[in-house]
Amino acid sequence: MSESIKWVNEKKIERTIKALEDNNIKGYLVNTEEDLFKIIESIVKKGELIGCGGSMTLFETNVIDFLRNGNYNFLDRYKSNLTKEDMKKIYRKSFYADTYFTSTNAITENGELYNVDGNGNRIAAMLYGPDKVIVICGVNKIVKNVDEAIKRNREICAPANAKRLDTKTPCKTTGHCMDCSSPDRICCEYTLIRKQRTTNRMHVIFLNENFGY
Repeated sequence: MSESIKWVNEKKIERTIKALEDNNIKGYLVNTEEDLFKIIESIVKKGELIGCGGSMTLFETNVIDFLRNGNYNFLDRYKSNLTKEDMKKIYRKSFYADTYFTSTNAITENGELYNVDGNGNRIAAMLYGPDKVIVICGVNKIVKNVDEAIKRNREICAPANAKRLDTKTPCKTTGHCMDCSSPDRICCEYTLIRKQRTTNRMHVIFLNENFGY
């Protein structure tokens, strides 16, 4: 990425952070993995119960490995050989987490977080339950408004995740949303977070790179 594009993206992130803070959501811009972990450590205390939502961004930024370092009581949904019942217990325990980590499908320059889920466990925890929510996202998740957020999910997030999860949905073949009625449909619950009542509950950490879908 050229320095000029990085500068443009940085200004976009700064505008979005200002809008988030107007909506009582903390915003941060970090440029390195080291800085990312420093911000996390300033928010999360050792020994806290930690949950997380399904997210490629958390893997690509090495946040999952960071949470596995032994400093936290991490409800690791990515452990091998977990049964459906194990996953169900993790999802439910995550609502009692001190901190919940996730990314977002899109975030508008007005400071709104738009998300679509299949099971709803991720967006449910973002809305209520955990004391703190930390959203990690690349600059590619920023869009102008809600209409663009919806378009982004239909044209990028949904088909990319369907391909990754190998679902039996039309978008896995066409590469864009067909508004299907497949039993494997992953777009079932839709949420828009416009504001937080509780100060210091939600934190959004931006990296000036592309991460996730």
